[in-house]
Amino acid sequence: MTAPIVWIPATTRPEHRAFLPHGIDIREVPDAGNLDDTPQHADILIAGFDYARTVEILPQLRDLRLVQTLSAGVDTLVDHIPRGVTLCDGSGVHDASVSEWIVMAILTMRRRLPAHVLSQHDATWSFSGGADLEGARVLIVGYGSIGRALEARLAPFGARIVRVARHARDGVHSDDQLPHLLPHADVVVILLPLTFETRGMVNADFLAAMRPGALLVNAARGPIVDTGALLAALRAERIQAALDVTDPEPLPDGHPLWSAPGVLITPHIGGAVFRVYERGWRFAGEQVRRYLDGEPLLNVVKDGY
Repeated sequence: MTAPIVWIPATTRPEHRAFLPHGIDIREVPDAGNLDDTPQHADILIAGFDYARTVEILPQLRDLRLVQTLSAGVDTLVDHIPRGVTLCDGSGVHDASVSEWIVMAILTMRRRLPAHVLSQHDATWSFSGGADLEGARVLIVGYGSIGRALEARLAPFGARIVRVARHARDGVHSDDQLPHLLPHADVVVILLPLTFETRGMVNADFLAAMRPGALLVNAARGPIVDTGALLAALRAERIQAALDVTDPEPLPDGHPLWSAPGVLITPHIGGAVFRVYERGWRFAGEQVRRYLDGEPLLNVVKDGY
């Protein structure tokens, strides 16, 4: 029996390759250029974080059966997957890192850390208080694996969690309940995938429904939030925001969002921790093993989720 051919980025480190099971034929995707003059056989493609490169490579592979990503979001890739090829995302890989970033951002904004950092830079002692999380109502919009990890990390602070997903289930509201939930939330966390339905979902009406002074946290995808509407709400000082993603992204130098009042911006670092590749390749190795053993794959993407 011919060993399944698994294509991986050429830059994959030896310690990460070690997570892949025995009995496969590993081929390398170079950083640039074509694979060969003719399409190459492939059973599995493990996509790195450079999705533009993955899109370039896909037409050069024939007989492909499975594309496994290391990231949870696949919005820039899903429309390029050939018919009949299964796409699996890396949901779960980034639960710890992204949920920690969200906790950091919430505490940073509620305890007014940016103002204190500026005071330190100016060598000025400027006393001001903030808000703690005890009893604060945190609305998680897009309650999946990262949402569950976030809830576990917020529970010791005494925060009250309200869960929202596309479809209602036990303990989770459906997204059509948002107009009734937003006015009561102190913090609104966006953890939705970017799809046709969610693009621009956080618009002027959404922001207007939020409680005055509430904090919007976006750790998902920038285009879910209408940047113009967010700018207007920030300039009116109706809400605050903590953003790890923006639209456009990267956010250009001098963009008005940089200087808007009440906003914290980080350059999409929520998942950027030292162990991200270890976790990603451990999961990819488990998926390849499942493929070899004929077991159901995890995180199969359907309708962009």
